Amino acid sequence: MARSQEQETEPQAATATVTATPPPQPGRGTLGVGMVGYAFMGAAHSQGWRTAGHVFDLPVRPALAAICGRDRAAVDAAAARHGWAAAETDWRALIARDDVQLIDICTPGDSHAEIAIAALEAGKHVLCEKPLANTVAEAEAMVRAAEAAQARGQVAMVGFNYRKVPAITYARQLIADGRLGALRHVRASYLQDWLVDPASPLTWRLKREHAGSGALGDLGAHIVDLAQYLAGELLTGVSAVSETFVRERPLLSGASAGLSGGADAVARGEVTVDDAAIFTGRLASGALASFEATRMAAGRKNALRLEINGELGSLAFDLERLNELSFHDHTEPAATAGFRRILVTEPEHPYLEAWWPPGHALGYEHTFVHQARDVVRTIAEGLPPRPSFADGLQVQRVLAAVEESAAKNSVHTSVPSS
Repeated sequence: MARSQEQETEPQAATATVTATPPPQPGRGTLGVGMVGYAFMGAAHSQGWRTAGHVFDLPVRPALAAICGRDRAAVDAAAARHGWAAAETDWRALIARDDVQLIDICTPGDSHAEIAIAALEAGKHVLCEKPLANTVAEAEAMVRAAEAAQARGQVAMVGFNYRKVPAITYARQLIADGRLGALRHVRASYLQDWLVDPASPLTWRLKREHAGSGALGDLGAHIVDLAQYLAGELLTGVSAVSETFVRERPLLSGASAGLSGGADAVARGEVTVDDAAIFTGRLASGALASFEATRMAAGRKNALRLEINGELGSLAFDLERLNELSFHDHTEPAATAGFRRILVTEPEHPYLEAWWPPGHALGYEHTFVHQARDVVRTIAEGLPPRPSFADGLQVQRVLAAVEESAAKNSVHTSVPSS
């Protein structure tokens, strides 16, 4: 889950207009959703679940059954704000509810594996935020649980929401259709600036035991997944550097186990994750890839950019212009060739059949609506889960290889695929 200016704290969440969960239509069932976590990602996921049934013609309707968090007053407030029917303070109680068929995990990475495995073993479907886990070992255990659950008809998916941007999904279609030919280069960067100020407090995202890694897992996980998704192939090895520019920060004040409050005026603590990571890699086909992830790029709020070059053409995407895709067809005559803008708002484009007339733009929040739609359809129609826990595991393996390479003076480090 990417983070920009706002500091994510457990009892706080972005606000959004609340609409009631769509009532079931005649002959249609519901999918009871139970969500763990209610801060930034919890608010985004809530909006997705709330809206999907209003916009898309779904085989079953999501029902916001219950939300879960440790602070009773805060989770009750979140339930009221985001339209959840009930609230729990123990995720085990949430899993045990008869009206919950799917568990949506929006917590820090250190709890993903425990909650997901318990939910799958209890017979629930699972959607888990990215990165899938804090370690490869945790992710492997989650995949084993997901594979066992799949044999029982359960679904386990990971929340790489940027796959659900219509322009990204359409870019994948163009590449799969051979419009770029053999791929040569993938360039990906994800730049934010919310940690530039050394007075920013030591939140959970800056502690390895909670977050697993810093900008690498927060932002790098997204662009690694997008590179592999768009290319349709895996990274086989990486060479990396990383840096922690601010090694101590003010502790959070207040009594919320370091998850809420302002910065303490005196007490400081150690930052144990990276502020930035830069790495190169090679895809299975031999195409070269480069990546940059940082939360220290002053002036860049949420700048995710991708460019893919092939023998027949190129594609480029900028999240700040997320309704557009730049496409260059290198087979055209040189006199008229060049990048052209594709406005990805036509009904023929992915997800757009249910939205507004052409030219009416979508935004960040719509990726979570599309995610909810895809989860529901995957469950109801027995489709292969995409992105799956196995996809999340492969990203985790890349992140681990990046950390290993950076720790060994950028030595080339292989990425296993099994």
